[in-house]
Amino acid sequence: MEHPTDKDIESMYELAKARYAQMGVDTDAALQTLAEVPISLHCWQGDDVGGFEGSGGDVGGGLAVTGNYPGKARTADELRQDLDVAYSLIPGRHRLNLHASYAETGDATVDRNALRPEHFAGWIDWAKEKGHGLDFNPTLFAHPLADDGFTLSSYDDGVRKFWIEHCIACREIGAAMGQALGTPCVTNIWIPDGYKDLPVDRLTPRVLLRDALDAIFEKEIDPRYNLDAVESKLFGIGSENYVTGSHEFYLGYAMTRDKLLCLDTGHFHPTENVYDKLSAVFLYVDEILLHVSRGVRWDSDHVVILSEDLVRLMQELIRGKFLERTHIGLDFFDASINRLAAWVIGTRNALRALLLALLEPYEELRQAELAGDFTQRLALLETLKGMPFGAVWDYHCLQRGVPVGVAFMRDIRAYEEQVLSKR
Repeated sequence: MEHPTDKDIESMYELAKARYAQMGVDTDAALQTLAEVPISLHCWQGDDVGGFEGSGGDVGGGLAVTGNYPGKARTADELRQDLDVAYSLIPGRHRLNLHASYAETGDATVDRNALRPEHFAGWIDWAKEKGHGLDFNPTLFAHPLADDGFTLSSYDDGVRKFWIEHCIACREIGAAMGQALGTPCVTNIWIPDGYKDLPVDRLTPRVLLRDALDAIFEKEIDPRYNLDAVESKLFGIGSENYVTGSHEFYLGYAMTRDKLLCLDTGHFHPTENVYDKLSAVFLYVDEILLHVSRGVRWDSDHVVILSEDLVRLMQELIRGKFLERTHIGLDFFDASINRLAAWVIGTRNALRALLLALLEPYEELRQAELAGDFTQRLALLETLKGMPFGAVWDYHCLQRGVPVGVAFMRDIRAYEEQVLSKR
């Protein structure tokens, strides 16, 4: 397949720029904004949510990774090497979202409630060298004390105490990351707790969870270093009928405790749209963590594609001026295709959707709406679908020194042949 020359890309961009200018859209300004938006890539796509604790078993907690594509990372060094390649194929400067199970403890066995910042020194040093910010997550699954499906809402005091200690330790680790890197670490708590079948008492586990979270957040941490987020889910494998940490629970908790609310696009009913929730949530919480994923039927974590839902999600961030109040991360895992390609395709699609949102003549659309001219609004929105957005995206990739179009696959195939195939 032949690829366009730099001159072709620049020429097509100038034509696209002129077309958008006729609609009152400044493409240069849109690209400048896009270049400053960091996406937090999720480390667990590179090794199928395995981590480095040595268990090698099923991740559990309602999580399942399908596929056995060759070449997954087996060590932290291999995972960082793979990430370096992925970042080189994505325009912009981005972050990494890390789980506690990716600690590097050497030959020592360190349980999760005893993890400390020094167990992530390798990640911090790498992030500092490469210019990435770090985000963090306690790992409340794939552990003997999570086998029955309950952690922070467990009726067992000892189990609950262990996971409280783990989350407290993770906040300290997140703060150390933020302080070392000069950018706040978003430390996000998600738990798998729930019942497969109909429970009788829905209240008590939520009381226990509320009190456990209060204990975790009792110590104040400078927001320059660490920001706390809580994440809901509608259901999981093994918790089809009841999830302790529901959307309503965490919305109330975030509002009353001044925490970030995490909205994961794969954690709601397939007929629910997260883009419709943003304007309501932002009335009551200052900032959110947005996990961009793709739910398909009962699975919540497919590789992000450039879908209508994704574009509408990004449009809401731009139209509502919510971008600066939103921390964007990815959360999917696919072992049926090349794992690096999954990172690159998903991240580039998130950025492409954001660019489409930035290329809207929003004020003109809003004025038509305010005037009750819904005919003009519809005509404009439909016309935008045929605008030369691809030429603007290609120019952005060229500007940022990454492959244009599908050319990134040449680099991935070469890396697969030279590195991944030998693992």
